Amino acid sequence: MSIQLPKPIAAYFSADTFDSEAVSMCFTENAVVKDEKHTYTGVGAIKQWKIDASKKYTYTTEPFAIEEKDGKTIVSSHLAGNFPGSTVDLRYFFVLEGDKISSLEITL
Repeated sequence: MSIQLPKPIAAYFSADTFDSEAVSMCFTENAVVKDEKHTYTGVGAIKQWKIDASKKYTYTTEPFAIEEKDGKTIVSSHLAGNFPGSTVDLRYFFVLEGDKISSLEITL
């Protein structure tokens, strides 16, 4: 199933598994990411988060649903890889600011 993602979210998923620099460029300067009970604030911390995740895990992600709710764009994505509990469907709660992501929270 192919879904239409807003440009910054499409860019995030396109770069997610292999390019931490490109991922960090999808975010505003003071963006906040919440993932696995940790919070990362600012482009530098977000870039390091992706570098660390890429060192620990190899994975693929395939968005399959999108909805808008309470000012957030919620993307459901199938995630498979070499991490505990693989495979899972995750929900990505994006807040956009212009053509960048200002907030992202990833949950089960």
